[in-house]
Amino acid sequence: MRTEGISRRTMLGRGAAVGGALTLGPLLGGEAVAAADAGLAAPALGKGPKTGYEAIGVRPLINGRGTYTVLSGSLMLPQVRDAIDRASRKYVQLDELADAIGKRLAELTKAEFGMVSSGASAALGHASAACVAGGNPDLHVRLPDLTGFKKTEAIIPKHSRNVYEAAVSATGLKIVEVDTRAELKAALGPQTALVYVFAMPRVDKHELNTETIAELAHAAGVPVLVDAAAEILTIPNVHLARGADLVAYSGGKCLRGPQSAGLLLGRKDLVKAAWMHSAPHHGWARGFKVGKEEAMGMLAAVEMWVQRDHKAEYATWTSWLRDIARRVSVVRGLTTKIVQPEGLSNRTPSLTILWNAEKLGVKGQTIVDALWNGEPRIAINAAGGSDPAQSGVSITPYMLERGDAKTIATELVKLLRDPPPAPEPPKPPTVNASGTWALDIRFTASRSTAHELKLTQDGAKITGTHTGEFVSRPVTGTVSGDEVTVRSHYGEEHGDALDFAFKGRLRGNGISGELDMGEYLKASWTATRKS
Repeated sequence: MRTEGISRRTMLGRGAAVGGALTLGPLLGGEAVAAADAGLAAPALGKGPKTGYEAIGVRPLINGRGTYTVLSGSLMLPQVRDAIDRASRKYVQLDELADAIGKRLAELTKAEFGMVSSGASAALGHASAACVAGGNPDLHVRLPDLTGFKKTEAIIPKHSRNVYEAAVSATGLKIVEVDTRAELKAALGPQTALVYVFAMPRVDKHELNTETIAELAHAAGVPVLVDAAAEILTIPNVHLARGADLVAYSGGKCLRGPQSAGLLLGRKDLVKAAWMHSAPHHGWARGFKVGKEEAMGMLAAVEMWVQRDHKAEYATWTSWLRDIARRVSVVRGLTTKIVQPEGLSNRTPSLTILWNAEKLGVKGQTIVDALWNGEPRIAINAAGGSDPAQSGVSITPYMLERGDAKTIATELVKLLRDPPPAPEPPKPPTVNASGTWALDIRFTASRSTAHELKLTQDGAKITGTHTGEFVSRPVTGTVSGDEVTVRSHYGEEHGDALDFAFKGRLRGNGISGELDMGEYLKASWTATRKS
């Protein structure tokens, strides 16, 4: 990381474009287009009559975190909205549309061919199907049952295991993990459909970088698929230049196309096969439908990508961070630092604001929570420093609109000068949670008694194991009075990720309370001590 002046891969959200403050130039047909904000500030949140989201009780927000899908990605460019509106007014034949868009994407990106998908994950699935079935309908209608198929495996280097690989295995492919050049060479064979690479800086520095993978894979006649959803779109494409055959991008993040769209670029025969293995064609991927509106909106986003002044955008983001840093400096005891990203993923600067939590009387997470629950609603991240006494917040300008930086700074100063109450401190434990506990979890529409906790308590600290339906994961936790909090984690290095936080009150040999499952929302649970 490079730091700047005034003394973040945490974000799987992706991209590189701000809520435009710049003139973007002409689009198709020579139309004159204005900046994304056209010199107008975004409407003040929470003011005026309730319409749209607010009319149904949903609170809009200022996005200072980044292109997280759960925060609805990015805001579409005006040119994208216009392309969607125009596309919605006439009928077309979708195969003809896909072919024309594929050719135009090839012209714009310098790839052999292109395709619009319903998000980057769908692009990975369609690409995997193309590598398995090659556009053969007899095979296509069998997916994901690969019984009798020649291609049944996908190789993924250890450095590329992640939650998004589910799109590859959804086609029925068995995942084979490798970690060295020798292991990759041994794993490649007639059963190998593809090698999947998750683009990030650590891959470039690894023994199995994209060039090495492509060299070995191509010698065995196996294509390479790169997941670059988090990255800016490079032209000519850096991954294709390194030997990859296919590369997938998210459309609703840095490109600021439709949130439900993505791109697949690369080898013409495989991209055309990927289209056949997608909707509107029947079979396993019928559900991944792309309407004419999203398709034309995504094309407009790529058209604009090649015209936008990216250096000027970056300078604008940085100026917003400097402005926030300047405004919050009225609070004594703060340090600010602008951090520049490495590589192509999440290509945005960020601002870290740190302070001594004890002296200021508030932690960063408390500020983050107060901003999220406040009016206007603001999303930023908590941050910490090398000194355990330091706490703070981090702000990403990627998705901010003109005027948002001032609003964030104003609200931060208010909260730092008059901090909200700190969470209640932990109490001395009055119970002992050690033992083996049989769990009864009530999910949204099902119930499980297969889970078990084995806990050891030392003072207020808990360690142990959480065994679920199929996997076990380590446990850490605490006891405050009779309240037990236990967290288990199963990391994405396995290709999946599960985070459970059990919180409940222990009475006798039973515990009951709420289970927070992160992205999978909440459940209720009870536990009975077995031993």
